[in-house]
Amino acid sequence: MFKLGEKQILTIVKKVDFGMYLAKPATPEDRILLPAKQVPQGAKPGDELEVFIYKDSSDRLIATTNTPTLMMGEVKELKVLQVTKIGAFLDWGLEKDLFLPFKQQTRKVSASDTVLVTLYIDKSDRLCATMNVYEALKTDSPYKKDDMVKGRIYQTSDNFGTFVAVDNIYSALIPKREEYGNLVIGTDIEARVVEVKPDGKLTLSVREKAYLQIGKDAEEILKIIDSYDGVLPFSDKASPEVIKHETGMSKNEFKRAVGHLLKEGMIEIKEKAIRRIK
Repeated sequence: MFKLGEKQILTIVKKVDFGMYLAKPATPEDRILLPAKQVPQGAKPGDELEVFIYKDSSDRLIATTNTPTLMMGEVKELKVLQVTKIGAFLDWGLEKDLFLPFKQQTRKVSASDTVLVTLYIDKSDRLCATMNVYEALKTDSPYKKDDMVKGRIYQTSDNFGTFVAVDNIYSALIPKREEYGNLVIGTDIEARVVEVKPDGKLTLSVREKAYLQIGKDAEEILKIIDSYDGVLPFSDKASPEVIKHETGMSKNEFKRAVGHLLKEGMIEIKEKAIRRIK
């Protein structure tokens, strides 16, 4: 059997006008075509060639000596060439573009976008792309606690948090408690490693350590108060949902920052409002 989406070494068993037929020595009757334009100069029956196996536009198995940008088991960024009624098509360096079905998109994509994807074989035995890369990410990163890392957000969950592909290779999660600001699928972020789990997956935070974050949060609150002409229409007694929506902070983070501003004499807290003192 030929392995879709992988490179493998096959032997030339027959030459024809339109190319060469390749096979494994153990099963010479099971052949696959290498088109004439892909045949290396001087190649002859009996020679071994390393080829990539995929399907052509007619869904026939075919070999190529070209190396695609993405192979089975890898995670890579690919450019969206076009979006059609059935899904998107990506540039992966081969003549036939790679199909990304709508059901495999974790966000809406547009032409010229760069998306993080991996390969899978669909129910029709065709190679396709998916933005659900969780299973393809590795868990043997070199990072340790408090290291700063870069990665791309590829999925979000109301229950678990924000999923990140660190270096587009390693599996990581920003738990709900560590989320801050506008974390959107497809964006690249910088984060701090707060834990390396026993299974090797990384737990991240986009927040500074608490004693460093308070000052930044306090500055952000002052900006928000100024946007309300100096009077914030809610106090630290507001619901966690209101505070999160308006500031991107948890209620505890908000209260710590407000307490810092109060101690510095920069605000005055009322029953249902916070006023800036200038």
